[in-house]
Amino acid sequence: MAQSYCNLIYHIVFSTKDRQPWLRDDVRARTYEYLGGAVRKEGGVALVVNGTADHVHIMARLRQDKAVADVLRDIKSNSSGWIHTTFAHLQEFRWQAGYGASTVSASHIEKVRHYIQKQEDHHKKRSFKEEFIALLDAHGIEYDKRYVWN
Repeated sequence: MAQSYCNLIYHIVFSTKDRQPWLRDDVRARTYEYLGGAVRKEGGVALVVNGTADHVHIMARLRQDKAVADVLRDIKSNSSGWIHTTFAHLQEFRWQAGYGASTVSASHIEKVRHYIQKQEDHHKKRSFKEEFIALLDAHGIEYDKRYVWN
């Protein structure tokens, strides 16, 4: 084959440092827009970005020639700097070091999109910790309960 054909869609989740509720309503929409632009800067396409005051969900199509870890490192680093510059009251803002990422089948894009768009509703019934553990379990991602939430 002369070319490579890929459709690598990821559901990515990461939180603020110590899950502090820094992403209040006045910050959230602009931060999501910035994160979408940061995905584009990495050569990807953000299909949806949403979350709550203490974490973010991104569904994105990423390039096959870039490691997810590298893309997330750059997105988180650049967005932290942008948040510090844009919102004077968030000088202490940080993202948590880790993240969760799983692939999304093309047949499940709309289901995942809806799930991400409805984050506020989900968290009326389930904590972020419960949600994150459920996502890890649903995707067969191994973790050590002693460290997953630290």
